[in-house]
Amino acid sequence: MHDFPAGRFAVWATAWLTGRTSYDEALDALLGDTAHRVSGLPGAEEAVPLGWALTTLRTLGERRFRLVLPVAGDVRGLPRAPGLTELALDAGQAAVGERLALVPEPVGTEVVQWTAFDLDGVPPPPPAVEGSLRAASGALDLAVGDAARTLVDLDLARWHPEVPTLLAGLAQPAHVPGMPPGTDPVALSLLSRAQRLARVLDLALTDAPGAAVTTGQAAARDDALRPLSDAVRAAVTAAFNAIPR
Repeated sequence: MHDFPAGRFAVWATAWLTGRTSYDEALDALLGDTAHRVSGLPGAEEAVPLGWALTTLRTLGERRFRLVLPVAGDVRGLPRAPGLTELALDAGQAAVGERLALVPEPVGTEVVQWTAFDLDGVPPPPPAVEGSLRAASGALDLAVGDAARTLVDLDLARWHPEVPTLLAGLAQPAHVPGMPPGTDPVALSLLSRAQRLARVLDLALTDAPGAAVTTGQAAARDDALRPLSDAVRAAVTAAFNAIPR
């Protein structure tokens, strides 16, 4: 739950489309050391480099992309293009514009395969409910407080010694590399905290080595941590979708 290539695509594509960064800067930020290929792009019969997709966005008249993090039972923000919902649920993420939606799928550690969905003729989804950055931050704080007892009961510090460090880091200044210039400092802080808590959740929702966890105990744990998981998902979405003033 910590790597969001669809979020990076959404934020950098939007920054380029709105003139806040150059094409080369956006492409360098998106590629890094990884190869990216896009299939399903309108007008392309084969998979093409990600840079081709960026160029196509402007040709199609795109203005903004949003990150959508769908989960079972909540696919708000996803257009009903054939095959999109299923693939986005498998990936846990999608970058959605007005004319295209793109879903990333890591292939090993060095390749990301993107699938593009043409939204021409597809009814737009209802507008996603996007709270303010400060509202998302407050909800995240409340969820952390409510989950604290569960985290202690799970004795995560004993099974996963990195948990106290991750939690202590919530108060540290935000450092989120690879975001476009002009990104709201509140968005950076929110994303930094959410990513740390996503790591805590990954540990908390994994049975500790040697621990005898019954099905009932695991279900109770998952139920207790679900509000925190929902708040993390909302915080990540709000941070990536924030538009600088």
